[in-house]
Amino acid sequence: MVFEFLMFKFGVRALIGGLIVAVTCASLGVFIVLRRLSLIADGLGHVAFGGIALGFWTGLYPLYTAVASVIAGALGIHALGRLRVASDAAIAILFSGGLAIGIVLISLAQSAPADLLSYLFGTILGINDNDVYLAAGLGVIVLLVLWLLWKEWVAITLDPDFARVAGMPVTTLEVLFTVLVGLTVVVATRLVGVLLVSSLMVIPAIAAIQLRQPFRRTVLVALAFAIVSVIIGLQLSFSYNLASGGAIVLVTIGFFIVTASFARLWPKRRQKLPVDDWKHQCTAPECKGAEEHK
Repeated sequence: MVFEFLMFKFGVRALIGGLIVAVTCASLGVFIVLRRLSLIADGLGHVAFGGIALGFWTGLYPLYTAVASVIAGALGIHALGRLRVASDAAIAILFSGGLAIGIVLISLAQSAPADLLSYLFGTILGINDNDVYLAAGLGVIVLLVLWLLWKEWVAITLDPDFARVAGMPVTTLEVLFTVLVGLTVVVATRLVGVLLVSSLMVIPAIAAIQLRQPFRRTVLVALAFAIVSVIIGLQLSFSYNLASGGAIVLVTIGFFIVTASFARLWPKRRQKLPVDDWKHQCTAPECKGAEEHK
């Protein structure tokens, strides 16, 4: 029977949580990939691991402390940028620091919590109602802010110089975007795990970009890939007793292989990067104003 996992309450919770994560991750994924920040989700994921360990050590709900830690990590990345530390180096510092803090706190507890592996590798079939509520709340916040600032972030992604000339608060928007990525990482951590969290955010976006569609349509395609990957991954996990997070990510890689192979059939469409093709499609008033000033 197809989708037999929906016969069980835990399966319904897993599907709801998975769809929330899929929509949230894929909505930000195209922006992340085009801005060459694909590793930022991985870095913030390890910062979240430090926050999760802090939660176990203090007795607080781990995802709450993870939210605080990724917000601090997002602000830390931009603070290091002001010290003229390159963005990839700043991510590497937080990557190592978050992991180190997590290891130290776990060692202070003298024994690894039984639930720790679920945060490292994900356990979407074992999430509870609190996890779903937290994912829904954070997901709504992320999507609402993304919708309100859609034109500004499209402008910054396609041509940040135009955005600055147009008088947009680029630095503030970049900090806010990084915070949203951090919140999305927390949403996905419980489902696919710290070690795979960036995959669900980045791979569907890369797969969608291969098709060279208009910007908005590319985001929608990434959403479709992420949603279908969660559904198929859950079915595979339930049917064959596979790790759910790993199954979901492998399906997203399958989509990438298909779209990358499809793109090779039309080499003329691969002569330009998507960001070059999309610059003229930015219809935001901010883009037009910036172009007039340039």
